[in-house]
Amino acid sequence: MSEVDSTGASAEQTITMNKVVSFHYRLAEVAEDGERADWREESHGSDPLYYLHGFHNVVVGLEKALEGKKIGDAIEITLEPDDAYGYRRPNSEHRVPIKHLQFPAPVKKILPGMPAAVETEQGRRSVVIVKAGKFNADVDFNHPLAGKTLYYEIQVVDIRDATAEEVAHGHVHGVGGHHH
Repeated sequence: MSEVDSTGASAEQTITMNKVVSFHYRLAEVAEDGERADWREESHGSDPLYYLHGFHNVVVGLEKALEGKKIGDAIEITLEPDDAYGYRRPNSEHRVPIKHLQFPAPVKKILPGMPAAVETEQGRRSVVIVKAGKFNADVDFNHPLAGKTLYYEIQVVDIRDATAEEVAHGHVHGVGGHHH
């Protein structure tokens, strides 16, 4: 007879296609010499990140590494740009009307290096400000982490089956759903 712990059968959940996974993570850049920089992002202390497994909602290398993991599993992984945000593409600077830029927080003065988002025909894109004028800004459409080798520490918090609607849409809805 198999023991059932207090959470019932969910302890058996593993990360496979069409599972909604939540995890905590810390992310650092790895320099050319292999030295790890300070933590660049971390989710501890706030909500975990949710994603629908199998739909490239997280970088490829993470999706591969999380396949088959269970609740409570922790992984540490270093990803080359190929498995993360790809390489920087040249000619990715474009001039955008400032009114089209969205910032994570209200901004008094737009400075080079600031992250922003812009809605394009292909959907929302992360950009980095190169320089800003009065009405337009030159922005770099390369992902801020493009070309970087990244080190992640990840802890799987929860796994559940996706709803039919989530699978149809290819991303999570509801709790931990659309982050806009």
